[in-house]
Amino acid sequence: MDTHHERMSKQDSPAQPERRDFFAKSAAMAIGAVAVLIPAGAGLITVVDPLRRKSSIGGFIPVTTLAALPEDGTPRRFEIVADRVDAWNKFPRVPVGAVYLRRAGADKVEALNVTCPHAGCPVEFKPAAGSFLCPCHDSKFNLDGTLVAGARSPSPRALDSLDVELRQGGEVWVKFQNFEAGKGKKVPLT
Repeated sequence: MDTHHERMSKQDSPAQPERRDFFAKSAAMAIGAVAVLIPAGAGLITVVDPLRRKSSIGGFIPVTTLAALPEDGTPRRFEIVADRVDAWNKFPRVPVGAVYLRRAGADKVEALNVTCPHAGCPVEFKPAAGSFLCPCHDSKFNLDGTLVAGARSPSPRALDSLDVELRQGGEVWVKFQNFEAGKGKKVPLT
């Protein structure tokens, strides 16, 4: 005949295997999670990596020749065509923006980005006024890109000037880049 004590210990004994099963199952789940998460994380990094890279246009881009610019300093608009690389794609010879070029001396050329620093609208050269005008909010700029004095303008800064190099045979090369709109300082877009 079983005593009360023996009956109690028989009832308690199944608890030990259940506890061992719980720990074994928990350990198997943790190992399985690690085994799945490591390759999944590596795959995610591989897929997302190109998105972390910066879009690239490059350095100086050939735009025109010095002979194509009027000697009187009148600005001319030129499309910037370059290879564009972003994320997973390379786009050869596509329009990436535009510039106004003008002679500022016999062997000196100035370049201005056509994008208004206020809201990003393209500015237009108005020959009759001898200035640039943003059609979106009436910002007015002098030939050198500075804001017209006394004009009511929402633009926070002058037109964005760009670096220019004259190379062999009078080729005009421009270091093209865009800048953040609406800021008082030129902040390059990447």
